[in-house]
Amino acid sequence: MSTSYGLVTSLGLTFSPNQLPNLYSESLLAEATPTLDTPEQRPETRLVHAGLAGCSDTPSRRSAQRAQRKQGQAGPGMAALMLNVDSQAAAAQHLPSLAVRGIVVKSSSRHVWSLSFSDIWIRVTEVDWLSRKNGAAHHTQEYPGPELVVRRGQAFTLVLELSRPLEDQETIIFTVETGPQASEDHHTKAVFQILELGVDKTWTAVEEAQMENTVTVSIASPPNAVIGRYLISTRVSSRRKQNDRKLGEFVLLFNPWCPEDDVFLDSEEERQEYVLNDSGIIFRGVEKHIRAQGWNYGQFEEDILNICLSILDRSPLHQNDPATDVSRRHDPIYVSRAISAMVNSNNDRGVVQGQWQGKYGGGTSPLHWSGSVAILHKWFKGRFKPVKYGQCWVFAGVMCTVLRCLGIATRVVSNFNSAHDTDRNLSVDKYVDSFGRTLDDLSEDSMWNFHVWNESWFARQDLGPSYNGWQVLDATPQEESEGVFRCGPASVTAIREGDVHLAHDGPFVFAEVNADYITWLWHEDESRERVYSDTKKIGRCISTKAVGSDSRVDITGLYKYPEGSRKERQVYRKAVRKLFSVESSGRRTRVRRGGGRGLWRDDLLEPATKPNITGKFKMLEPPKLGHDLSLALCLANLTSRTQRVRVNLSAATILYTRRPVAEVLHESHSVQLGPEEEKQIPITISYSQYKEDLTEDKKILLAAMCFVTKGEKLLVEKDITLEDFITIKVLGPAVVGVAVMVKVTVVNPLLERVEDCVLMVEGSGLLQGQLSIDVPSLEPQERASVQFNITPSKSGPRQLQVDLVSPHFPDIKGFVVIHVATAK
Repeated sequence: MSTSYGLVTSLGLTFSPNQLPNLYSESLLAEATPTLDTPEQRPETRLVHAGLAGCSDTPSRRSAQRAQRKQGQAGPGMAALMLNVDSQAAAAQHLPSLAVRGIVVKSSSRHVWSLSFSDIWIRVTEVDWLSRKNGAAHHTQEYPGPELVVRRGQAFTLVLELSRPLEDQETIIFTVETGPQASEDHHTKAVFQILELGVDKTWTAVEEAQMENTVTVSIASPPNAVIGRYLISTRVSSRRKQNDRKLGEFVLLFNPWCPEDDVFLDSEEERQEYVLNDSGIIFRGVEKHIRAQGWNYGQFEEDILNICLSILDRSPLHQNDPATDVSRRHDPIYVSRAISAMVNSNNDRGVVQGQWQGKYGGGTSPLHWSGSVAILHKWFKGRFKPVKYGQCWVFAGVMCTVLRCLGIATRVVSNFNSAHDTDRNLSVDKYVDSFGRTLDDLSEDSMWNFHVWNESWFARQDLGPSYNGWQVLDATPQEESEGVFRCGPASVTAIREGDVHLAHDGPFVFAEVNADYITWLWHEDESRERVYSDTKKIGRCISTKAVGSDSRVDITGLYKYPEGSRKERQVYRKAVRKLFSVESSGRRTRVRRGGGRGLWRDDLLEPATKPNITGKFKMLEPPKLGHDLSLALCLANLTSRTQRVRVNLSAATILYTRRPVAEVLHESHSVQLGPEEEKQIPITISYSQYKEDLTEDKKILLAAMCFVTKGEKLLVEKDITLEDFITIKVLGPAVVGVAVMVKVTVVNPLLERVEDCVLMVEGSGLLQGQLSIDVPSLEPQERASVQFNITPSKSGPRQLQVDLVSPHFPDIKGFVVIHVATAK
């Protein structure tokens, strides 16, 4: 006798036969799969009826339910699949695989299971992350790879395909979580369901559309959500307990486009420059000879986002307390301060190891780097071993990459004549001998030719809205901040107003741009004498790249009031009072130095007497690498009486920190100046004198200590940067996917033949990685050209960096911006 077994199944689902447990069990559990074997495929099984009981064949679930109710037939959402088989065992072998919970109703010829939609398990079978649509809306389309990258405080859209349609009483519940030990208390986990309207400042999901088994959902994070990599899971609310199903991972970034985000930046042009531009310019050199160096930030290059998130995870803050660390990643103050510490390697296995001694064995000279990508890849692939070596512009370039990558508007800033105030007295105290030579063992402070740091734009919830905006961050390991080598964020507004007591590291940054420069002549009997102090010397030509162009913008006015103005001196005195808690008038407070020497506070506030002569160095010919230097010391008598001046001249090759490497000139002159007379002392430094000791910085410091008849003293200094030559020309239009020729012309700066020169070329969107090209031998002062092809992969303005590397002379660098058109 043939027995009919009937199962009620849901509309729109089809199933393949699968093994079931005993059909007489009142609770049967299996998993649906999306095909239906036909009677032709299984001859022993006869399909009696399949379809929605009592309904028309409509594709809409709700329409079907309305029809059922209207006709008063089968319960909502029921369908019957009737199979005639010879035995219960045959039914067990061939019936569809379902999650079944129902009552067995027996008759003489069949058994019937009654089942509604909510009784059948529902799950997400597929996710469309809509990466292109979401990427365009969130300005994240440049990030490579399949992973969805979105910004906080802004909705993104997912399309979910379900194993069956949702019933009216059902809804999808989402769980998002980030970091280890994720919890709702730490705001690293959120559980939320689809609502009709979103709610501000919480994770929300809103249904945008539903078609059959497909649901389109808009998910929004709060504008203060923790940033990082998230896992997202779903389940459907129902009477049956269900486990969350993992849909996948996405990355959530800061959002400068969201007005409620602390990193919001109101200008679209500035957002394009400070968040999305993947190349830039770093200004180096000396105050009177500022040079632009191209830098490849490359925040959208392969693996860079993953590496930037790894930097946060490698921080001691995370290693010591992962749950708390991740919970604080909603705050740009916390995140930027952590990155400041991790970009250098002094307290951890950070990214870059600093080196300022001019010796780079076992690593790469800081001047050889042209961008951040190679450094970050090397750190990551080397299992977090610090990359050798970096100096200030390298630290700033890498930090700019990381912060832009994470969504914080960031720029690189160069400060010329930058103070390094080690003893926190807001002055740079320099000790020299009778020839003006710096005495390193006595001079704890220093004034660098230039120093490079970062500014990031965000609100200061800890200080108040007056201090929102640009914040100084410095990853160069100069001084410890709360026991760690890091600096900032320090509000630029607070620096300008002298509010050095505010977090973080205000006194150090204030001194970098506004310290008084005090020169002390150290005598052989270990006594010292103050030499003319120039309060205008520190913090000159503070520079950054212009928005939308490669020109230099002077932003000194953001950091301080005009030099020499009454307001500038008022702010300086205010900073002294804030730092030392003393009134600047009358009270004498001793400030102890690390070496045991003391300075009277009055000395810092009242400048020394200005001498009655002036002096300056003047170049007679441009200072070219490989050539003799020709210049003169120009002295002028400011009085109507004759004055005799003894001049001690010295010159030394130096690093950009002005640390002397080797003396290349040492001579004395006596000059008699008549009333208001000017005279020149000619000076020549031959190439043979400096070539062996010239550093890769290509800098020479000249000093003249002038002793006047009546005991007045004047120190005259000049920093010389030797010039070089390189040109880059693109020979044709640049189009995505089309090779174009580039011509680089270089000149051997030396009066001798050189070999083993190499061109190092890189540029995001123009090349994959770095390109190395051997350069033929160059005769003395020979001009030569090298040509090579590049194939752009991205449109828009793209920067190509070229570096001529030679064992015979310091690197010669150049760059060009190439405007790449989209493919036709």
